[in-house]
Amino acid sequence: MIKRARVAVVGVGNNTSALVQGIAFYRQTGSLAGINRATIDGLGVSDIDFVAAFATSAGKVGRDLTEAIFLPPNNFPRLDCDLPRADVPVTKGLVDAAEVDRVAGALAGAEVLLYSAPSGRTETARAYAEAALRAGVAFINTTSDPVARDPMWIERFQEAGLPLLGDDLASQFGTSVVHNALLRLLKERGLTLVSSYQVNLGGTEDFRNLVENPSTKEQSKLNALSAADKVQVAPLGYLSHLGSQKVAHLNVEAQGWGETAVSLDLKLKVHDPSGAAGVNIDLLRIAASALRNGQGGYPAQATPLFKSPPGTAI
Repeated sequence: MIKRARVAVVGVGNNTSALVQGIAFYRQTGSLAGINRATIDGLGVSDIDFVAAFATSAGKVGRDLTEAIFLPPNNFPRLDCDLPRADVPVTKGLVDAAEVDRVAGALAGAEVLLYSAPSGRTETARAYAEAALRAGVAFINTTSDPVARDPMWIERFQEAGLPLLGDDLASQFGTSVVHNALLRLLKERGLTLVSSYQVNLGGTEDFRNLVENPSTKEQSKLNALSAADKVQVAPLGYLSHLGSQKVAHLNVEAQGWGETAVSLDLKLKVHDPSGAAGVNIDLLRIAASALRNGQGGYPAQATPLFKSPPGTAI
């Protein structure tokens, strides 16, 4: 019987809530709804054990992971499943780079460190990557902060024989994925793109943070689009009443035969944390498998799961 992957997580917000609850849901129900790959190198979607968690919220530190994921400002709904205690107390996260050794020590027993904190804190993301290196664990950067697309970090993880995955999740069925699919379809069908835009609204704390601190997010979204020179990405909008849902509006203007006009407007509404969890579950298994197989650096099979993989702009 294959050993479950041992995972530590940074950030106990909505994305972690969706992931922790979802693993319990699939473990209890055996459902295959919303799952891309039932197994990856023998690891099923329920073959994940959380062994450590880090957060900076004073209200979450010291609480069991399964309690902390429901504390405000988290607003991802409860899934229909029992959630047994994880017996994983949330540990105080990094405040500055001087605490890297403390975090590295707390990673004892972990195979993978999932960095799921808010975007826009590049030095913090890199400090956790440093902790992962010192602890000998794989590192996944789900934020738009440049880590895995920085050649220096790739080289360091490669030399250490440790997997490094990132940057910036391409949500399971999010705005960038849908937008890029539409742009590819235009090209495949011979239409000429004139212009396109996307507008994203959400009600999670991640959205609030990105509205206030958008530093790396816009570039990462453009990295994910195949015709970025003709696409505009509007600043993110935070609307608290949307809760964990995201509402996106997409517009595409194109020309068909004889330069006749083609216009498409689309509205997408999803639970943003669910879209993250549906991708994170694959990334965790890819990272754990790569680590167990002695594969250091960036595993190519992770590329479709990120907006800004290695080779894209920083």
